[in-house]
Amino acid sequence: MTIGISLGALTKTQTKHSLKTLDNPFYKSLSHLQTNALNRQSSKLYAKSATLPQIPHLFEKSPQPDLAQYNGLLFEYSRNNNNKEALNLFLGIHSFGLPVDASTFSCVFKVCGCMFNEIAGRQVHCQCLKLGLLGNVSVGTSLVDMYMKTENVKDGRRVFDHMGERNVVSWTSLLGGYAQNGMNEEVLKLFVTMQIEGIKPNAYTLAAVLGALADKGMVEKGVQVHSLIIKFGFETTIFVCNSLINMYLKSGMDEDARAVFDGMETKNAVTWNCMIAGYVTNGLDLAAFETFYHMRLAGVKLTRMAFAPLIKLCANHKELSFARQLHCRILKDDFAFDPKIKTALMVAYSKCSEMDDAFKLFSAMHEAQNVVSWTAMISGHLQNGGIEQAANLFSLMNKEGVRPNHFTYSTILAAQPAVSPFQIHAQVIKANYDKSPTVGTAILDAYVKLGNIEEAAKVFELIDERDIVAWSAMLAGYAQIGDSEGASKIFIQLAKEGIKPNEFTFSSVLNACAAPTAPLGQGKQFHAWAIKSKLSEALCVSSALVTMYAKRGNIDNAYQVFKRQPERDPVSWNSMISGYAQHGHANKALIVFEEMQRQNVEMDYITFIGVISACTHSGLVDEGEKYFNMMVKNHMSPTMELYSCMVDLYSRAGLLDKAMDIINRMPFPAGATVWRTLLSACRVHHNLELGKLAAEQLISLQPQDSAAYVLLSNIYAATGNWQERTKVRKLMEKRKVRKEPGYSWIEVKNKTHSFLAGDLSHPMSDHIYSKLDELKTRLKDMGYQPDTNYVLQDIDDEHKETILSQHSERLAIAFGLLVTPPGTALQIVKNLRVCGDCHTVIKLISLIEGREIVVRDTNRFHHFQAGSCSCGDYW
Repeated sequence: MTIGISLGALTKTQTKHSLKTLDNPFYKSLSHLQTNALNRQSSKLYAKSATLPQIPHLFEKSPQPDLAQYNGLLFEYSRNNNNKEALNLFLGIHSFGLPVDASTFSCVFKVCGCMFNEIAGRQVHCQCLKLGLLGNVSVGTSLVDMYMKTENVKDGRRVFDHMGERNVVSWTSLLGGYAQNGMNEEVLKLFVTMQIEGIKPNAYTLAAVLGALADKGMVEKGVQVHSLIIKFGFETTIFVCNSLINMYLKSGMDEDARAVFDGMETKNAVTWNCMIAGYVTNGLDLAAFETFYHMRLAGVKLTRMAFAPLIKLCANHKELSFARQLHCRILKDDFAFDPKIKTALMVAYSKCSEMDDAFKLFSAMHEAQNVVSWTAMISGHLQNGGIEQAANLFSLMNKEGVRPNHFTYSTILAAQPAVSPFQIHAQVIKANYDKSPTVGTAILDAYVKLGNIEEAAKVFELIDERDIVAWSAMLAGYAQIGDSEGASKIFIQLAKEGIKPNEFTFSSVLNACAAPTAPLGQGKQFHAWAIKSKLSEALCVSSALVTMYAKRGNIDNAYQVFKRQPERDPVSWNSMISGYAQHGHANKALIVFEEMQRQNVEMDYITFIGVISACTHSGLVDEGEKYFNMMVKNHMSPTMELYSCMVDLYSRAGLLDKAMDIINRMPFPAGATVWRTLLSACRVHHNLELGKLAAEQLISLQPQDSAAYVLLSNIYAATGNWQERTKVRKLMEKRKVRKEPGYSWIEVKNKTHSFLAGDLSHPMSDHIYSKLDELKTRLKDMGYQPDTNYVLQDIDDEHKETILSQHSERLAIAFGLLVTPPGTALQIVKNLRVCGDCHTVIKLISLIEGREIVVRDTNRFHHFQAGSCSCGDYW
């Protein structure tokens, strides 16, 4: 709607009939004329102006009130924020045809702005134009302010541009309007233009500019404005100083904000509130507490705005007692009606695990319940493990007609498995939030947790303006499934799009590089990138580096990173202990554990899994028992994984009765991992009866797991019971259970070469088998005799020897010896356990060829060098 059309519509509305209430026929006639005239432009706009309160009885008491009298009453209403009464009074003045002046219109425009009532403002604008009062600078300024407050920036600017005279207040109204509407770039341009035109800014102008600079994060310009404030002598003006403090704190410059604060001779409640809120926002909680303490000492009365940041402090530190004190004060000061304060209290109680109190507050909100309070309540239940309650609240929220926002969707997606990510995703698409960075990242993360990386990748591609959190979440997904290639592609794409990786990004990609299939040099490349980005010493990055090097066979590099860490958390210590355990360095693992104890680092069940695993791989049964008992003594309940470690400890040592005793004493039924561990030990120690029991339990838990059938058939074969072995194999065929084939791979010149047992598919197969024949001769010269007991087939010994000589790890080693320079270390990965005969052969090859050979199987790392293995032949 244009101003000109509005004016034309309103020029016909003047009347001199009496008016006492809004039920007066004249008022109805006036409304009818206005509606007919303006509906042509915007029917929706006029819906807001349906009714007004009853007119005051000024005209009944004084038949001929003078201008000063009703202007005085109008101003009084405005000063006391009785804006409806003020507008109602003006309608009466207008309907009586009483004289009005520029002061009247200035006041009414202010009233319309405070009520955000553009409809009434336009009507008054028309009347003002008719009376020729728009040339008055005060009227024009008030009109600009009204349009700006009702978010009509275009018309506000048009009024300003047509003003014949403009003063500093006019400019300030325009600047403030642009700032209120988030048009901060325009604020800066106007501020410069204003000074070029010779208008000296006042305190309000400078405060408006500082607000815009704070929201824009343009602190350099803000410092220049600060110098102007000093130049113009406003450095002692309280609200200007408050704006300065706000700008500096929003820019993270807390010391500069404090300097302004300390330099103020007089501080009001806003000053203190601004400091406390800024400190809380910037994570300076101790400073916020201290400021609050000094605020109370100064005798400053707590205002409504002070409570929300203080309650947030309580939530951050789980200060339940302080939160309850603030709650009492809120009730005493009658601020409990404020939904923001109630929501903040709900969050504080939720973080202090007082869900009953949080829910009481939520229930008492009634009509004030909104999407923010619903989301806070859902989040509180999730934080306290109430997944089902969170899901039920989300369902009830939808039934109540409260539309979830992006925070709600981001929160509820953490309620798996009580909610289905697929269903929430469908709602998100319907609500048009699927391209939101926060919601998209939450959906992506939910799919990652389900292991559905394909869907996660689709969501990732649809996100608008992907932030670093979204990139890191996608990288974490690829790391979870061990897809180092996918992770590296995402990381490179991130760099190409100009996104600066942070420590979590590097941590995720390094975790992906720890996968067995990852190229050996890939982790080192990302390590170098992290060093270049000055993030290699970040705690999560250095911990990921320790894990990556340990899992990729380079335990020495892992220790070097660990040693250089400026600080360590439990993850760092656990990674080092587990790394040494995997590599068979039990003593070193225990030394790290003892150092961890000396430094009073908090230990968790992962720590003890690493320690007991180290004892397991080195046969340190007594030590393993000692650490298990230490854990129980420290009031840590053993998990299934820890019980499995103890079963493994006893089983490898041949103490199968003790292993069974552990299983029988477990407070919960043994899982598949426990029975698989026991079954594997029964295969090594030829315990048929116990093996049958373990196999039956494992098959009942995981009927499609080939390991149970294979291990049981191997036990029968090892004891010469070929008939029972055949039965087990036929049962596998009947149930369509496929045995996982054993294969090994080696990386040479950034290319991975895989081999199956007896494999002839490799282009260099002829050379590989020739090398094996050469090695076979040299091995026999050293007295090697094949151990055919490891071939569990009913065939003659000659065929068994042939099968042994063609195991996948031997093919990979032969290939590595052929294509790498003499003396180069070889690293082989195998998906199954290395057999005893291959273990013996690889020790001898390391001596014959003068090579270090590292083999990673399903259990651990074997470092072969000069005829010996790091495992000490105990694995």
